[in-house]
Amino acid sequence: MTFIRSIFQPKEFTGRHMLLTMVAFFGVIITVNLMMARFAVTTWSGLVVPNTYVASQEFNTQAAQSRAIAALGYDVAFEPDAEGLIIVLTDARGEPAYASSLTASLRRPVGTDDDRELVFAADGAGRYRADGALAEGEWIAHVTAMRGDETIYKKGRRFHIGGNGSLKP
Repeated sequence: MTFIRSIFQPKEFTGRHMLLTMVAFFGVIITVNLMMARFAVTTWSGLVVPNTYVASQEFNTQAAQSRAIAALGYDVAFEPDAEGLIIVLTDARGEPAYASSLTASLRRPVGTDDDRELVFAADGAGRYRADGALAEGEWIAHVTAMRGDETIYKKGRRFHIGGNGSLKP
């Protein structure tokens, strides 16, 4: 019984106890902050454009060009498969469209490890194919379709590839 009583007896809280408590508390805080700072510096840079001032000066011109291209009414649909990516290009009426060249810049929303540039080859009736299977997860594709010297489609689209390689909504 005296053993149990001795466990529950209040003990003296000294300056040494307070020092150890404060060192442990701030040690945990500083360690977590250093780890998070390291992850922030060693992962994705967050850089979207190399020079934001130049990008801001070109914004109105690029916005006008985007509106003119969008007014043409072309659209794309993605069809990933095991061998690569198929893009279906359609006109304003929803019919297959022809482009002399079709390219896509594929990026991950975070990170640059899987980024790639794809050049598509015509595969008949508005279908364009590029080799290179896409890994599961989120992707952003900046697609540009040209007919001669005219840009008929230029837009960024976000899509998700499922575990079985299919497109997810």
